[in-house]
Amino acid sequence: MSNQLKIKLSIADRVYPLTINPSQEEGLRLATKKIEEMIKRFEKSYAVRDKQDVLAMCALQFAAQVEQKQIDKTNDKQEMEEKLEALNQLLQEHLS
Repeated sequence: MSNQLKIKLSIADRVYPLTINPSQEEGLRLATKKIEEMIKRFEKSYAVRDKQDVLAMCALQFAAQVEQKQIDKTNDKQEMEEKLEALNQLLQEHLS
């Protein structure tokens, strides 16, 4: 546990102290930066009274992105399997 790193991240005007593996630092700092940018965008675009509402919208947007990537990945996999099957069929016909 001696290789753990203590960092502080600021999100929505609150500081969150974390103990992490050093390999996680860059990803966490980038995620924090994206969240802060998204918060600013939502606050500019909408009349927001509560940071919790903005954070909920950020969470929804990030979750939707993750889900969409999973859907796209599944669709890509299915498309690739169909193309490989068609290619295999052509090869079988050619070799016969």
